[in-house]
Parts: sequence; structure tokens; C-alpha cells
Amino acid sequence: MNENIFRILAALILLTAMGISSYHRLKADRSTGEKISRKVDGSVMMNIIKFGGLILWLSPFVYLINPEWMSWSKIGLPDWVRWLGVGIAIINDGLLYWLFRSIGSGISPTSATRREHKLSTSGPYRWVRHPLYTVGTILFISFGIMADNWFIAALGILTFIAMAARTPQEETNLIEKFGDEYREYMKRTGRFMPKLIRPGKVE
Repeated sequence: MNENIFRILAALILLTAMGISSYHRLKADRSTGEKISRKVDGSVMMNIIKFGGLILWLSPFVYLINPEWMSWSKIGLPDWVRWLGVGIAIINDGLLYWLFRSIGSGISPTSATRREHKLSTSGPYRWVRHPLYTVGTILFISFGIMADNWFIAALGILTFIAMAARTPQEETNLIEKFGDEYREYMKRTGRFMPKLIRPGKVE
């Protein structure tokens, strides 16, 4: 299979995801009149996440520019597995759009909440409290499969681990803002994946 086909598809999928994210984040800033500074998360962990995120975003573009530059981390996957990665990535772009539409102006680049933030409990947020971390991780793993590259996939996993370490602080901020409403929400939802057993009835 021609490598260029996978490169073109990978580029379209990645650029679509970036476009969805950028559009909704800018829309949230405009609609709230509030631009949250990333300095809010000035911890050592967040600096590690930012550095890792930079490498994460650069590595797919290095592959797209010239796959030979990433040949040292090539896996040797059969074409059908790489096509499976394409399918998963396309589904994830759809999930990404769904979750951004669901959270609306509540999206924030940091663990801080917006002043007029409303708790999102619709769409994927009905079952999962932080679907963006899950969807983003699966997107980069699927990109690694498309690119036949273990380094890109591994970076997606490592970034998820780092972001998961930030989540308790994010949820502390949400509890401070929403109190018992958020505590009840936590009981019936999973942090990154839906709960298999959900107590009570979701309204």
C-alpha cells in the first residue's frame, strides 16, 4: 500500500481534529468574553505536560512531512491494521465534535473553570466526566497505528497519564464551584470511561 495514502488520510484526520478544537475553544472565549490564562496551571506537573504535549504535536507533523524521519520507530504493521487505525480515528473526530458541542462555552485550557461555567451533563458527559482526555488519547494512538509508528502511539499514552494526574485538581475546582451537584454527578459517571454500574437514575 502506498505510504502517501496513509499520510494524506492522517493529515486530513489530524487537521479536522485541530479545526474542531480550535473553533470551539475560540467560540467559548468569544461567547464568555473571558480568556483563561494558562499560567493558572503553573505547577511542575503542568510544565511536564506542556513539554510532552509539544513533542506529541510535533511528532505527527514530522511523520507527515517525511516518514523516513520517523523510520526508527516503525512497527511494521499490516495494511489492514493501519486501515483499522484510520477507521478508529475518523470515529474519534466525530466524538470530538460531539463532546465540544456538548460542553459548549465551558471548555477551558486549564484546570480552572470559567466564571459562568455550567455543569455539562449531556452528550458524552452524561456518562464520562472527562471524555476529552479519553478521545484525545485514542485519537493519537490511532494516528500511531495509521503511521505504523510506536513512538506517536506511546506519546499519546504518556500524555494521558500526565493529564490524568492533573484531573484531581480539576475536580477539586469543580466541587468548589458546584458543590453537591458535582459530587452526585461523580457518583453516576466514570472519570474517563462509563461506569458499568451506575447507582440511581439519571435525569
